[in-house]
Amino acid sequence: MSERSNNDFEKIVFERKSVRVYDETVKIPHEEMLAMIDEAVTAPSSVNMQPWRFVVVESEAEKAKLQPLLRFNTRQNATSSAMILIFGDLQCYEYGETIYNRAVEEGKMPPEVRDQQLATIIPYYKNFSKEHMNDVVKIDSSLAAMQLMLVARAHGYETNPIGGFEAELLAETVGLDKERYLPVMILSIGKGAEEGYSSVRLSASEITEFK
Repeated sequence: MSERSNNDFEKIVFERKSVRVYDETVKIPHEEMLAMIDEAVTAPSSVNMQPWRFVVVESEAEKAKLQPLLRFNTRQNATSSAMILIFGDLQCYEYGETIYNRAVEEGKMPPEVRDQQLATIIPYYKNFSKEHMNDVVKIDSSLAAMQLMLVARAHGYETNPIGGFEAELLAETVGLDKERYLPVMILSIGKGAEEGYSSVRLSASEITEFK
């Protein structure tokens, strides 16, 4: 974002409209999709456990499996380049050692700090109640999802966040363990085929207090 002008940033952030119909002829290359996700996952993450997981549904066959699980968003599924399913990994702490080892290898953390952090964090996460862990992975995964929406806009694509789906069936439909992977949201993504529409927002003065 640092190489883009303030006008570019304002267009990305402040001119977003809700686009729900996409150009069906546009497919996003895998390399670009992975690049966008790489940019998105620089989002904040509690103790850097990075619980977000992505499943990109792009083939007609897999979209057909997804279609019955969507309540009000079938046009997005039919016309988008892809539907990005975002899950929270309830056992994300299993990647803790890999993440912290990589931080040491890249000179971003001393080994003694890694050892101290892992000895504290991993048992702490393992002792979370399911409800608490649900909250943690939903918050972190939602931060990554919002960042992915901004990244996609910077790449010239539109997105639409979707919360209306059969959550209890989503993981198994794409071959994931439903006890481990918690559905957070779905993002449709593609080249917009309509201008979209703006919606009303309460002003900052209406929703903010200074103490």
